[in-house]
Amino acid sequence: MSGMLIQCQEVWKNYGSKRALQGLNLQLESGKIVGLLGPNGSGKTTLIKTLNGLLTPDHGVVLVDGEEPGTYTKSIVSYLPDKPYFAGWMKVSDLFDLFEDFYEDFDRQKADQMCKALQIDERLRMKTLSKGTKEKVQLILVMSRQARLYLLDEPIAGVDPAARDYILSTILNNYNPEGTVLISTHLISDVERVLDEVVFIRDGRVVFQDLVDNIREKEGKSVDELFREVFRTVPFGGGEW
Repeated sequence: MSGMLIQCQEVWKNYGSKRALQGLNLQLESGKIVGLLGPNGSGKTTLIKTLNGLLTPDHGVVLVDGEEPGTYTKSIVSYLPDKPYFAGWMKVSDLFDLFEDFYEDFDRQKADQMCKALQIDERLRMKTLSKGTKEKVQLILVMSRQARLYLLDEPIAGVDPAARDYILSTILNNYNPEGTVLISTHLISDVERVLDEVVFIRDGRVVFQDLVDNIREKEGKSVDELFREVFRTVPFGGGEW
């Protein structure tokens, strides 16, 4: 299935006097893995939360599969937040039960298989797991859905380099090929190999968007090299909006 899955037109979002999104425009098609790349505080998390319906823009239009974020879009969007959000007393199997009840497109068999591959005991409670293992469980939940849009906010930030490769392979091998994966990250060299397209965001605006193959052919650079060039004058640090 092809077509425009994400459409953002002149989207603004303020937190008090802080402008997180400033007239952002973005269009993304189905069937791609897209990197949402930018320094801290550039608006990545705000954009993802807006697409997911957790935030409402102050101005502008946001459409996911032709609809404003709401009941329908929540049924086709699978969201991985940048922080754990499950109760510590819940077992891994409890979370699988919850997702199975809540989402028609949740594939319990796939979740069980990923748990076995990652050597995660489903009988364990979330509070007993390491930070890295908790993040893997959340990723399993997200990638076990046959969603149209996967929104992954910093999916590899909290895990060691050895686990990053496995997580990226998990994303690559388990997403719905008719859907789109949007990965927000600042670890560009780690994710570059799985990306089809990149979106650079700065000060709440899209400043660059292109296919990864085009960047390599036209610019003669890796995505990481181009990113460092574009953002050379931007100080890193500060909070993420």
